[in-house]
Amino acid sequence: MGTELVRTTVDDRGVAEVVVDCPPVNALPVAGWYRLAETVEQLGRDPDTRVVLLRAEGRGFNAGVDIKELQADSGHAAIIGVNRGCFAAFAAIYDCAVPVVSAVHGFCLGGGIGLVGNSDVIVAAESAYFGLPEVDRGALGAATHLSRLVPQHKARAMMYTCATASAAELHAYGSVLEVVPDDRLRERALELAGEIAGKNPAVIRAAKEAFNGIDLWDVKRSYRYEQGFTFEVNLSGVAHQVRDGFGRPADGKR
Repeated sequence: MGTELVRTTVDDRGVAEVVVDCPPVNALPVAGWYRLAETVEQLGRDPDTRVVLLRAEGRGFNAGVDIKELQADSGHAAIIGVNRGCFAAFAAIYDCAVPVVSAVHGFCLGGGIGLVGNSDVIVAAESAYFGLPEVDRGALGAATHLSRLVPQHKARAMMYTCATASAAELHAYGSVLEVVPDDRLRERALELAGEIAGKNPAVIRAAKEAFNGIDLWDVKRSYRYEQGFTFEVNLSGVAHQVRDGFGRPADGKR
């Protein structure tokens, strides 16, 4: 891996491949969320971009925020930074002028749910699983985006219990378009992105804007409302206590 957390290549079809690579688990620091947001925003503004493909290297798609970064901060700068960074990244995907295809493998947790929940199309590997372990991390948020992936009561149960759902389950709900073998994920996602890129770009950009315009869910306002509760549990000190236990063998987490 290079020093870049997010890197981009654009092929001759106008498919912009955005790759997150932040070992060991693609849990992004504050700077990484902002970098991802800036990358997607810039690509959407480029008239030569016809579709964005978002994927990741390593063990899984995304493990959310960098808990260690939060715990190392004795004040509130980190939690404010990560909340604003996540908001920016999720909004960039939703507002991107061209469709965003997410290719998901392994774990898609926390902030990863925000990314795929705001994507236009999701292709998942057989290994992929999705969840919001926020309650176990002393946080809240991305219920907005989880509710776009699974039915309402399933989303509530997943939030309260921190249980995960498989790619096959999300495919059955219709939020994941296709489930493919892991070694076929990038290939299939590029095929799909290429198919979209082959359409008239002006019409596709209009279609993206039209879909956002008729969306019944204001994802940015809804997520911002959720973030208020994350600030509350942080200001109360509860979040820090919960995160102190994160990673200890006794809690059963990594």
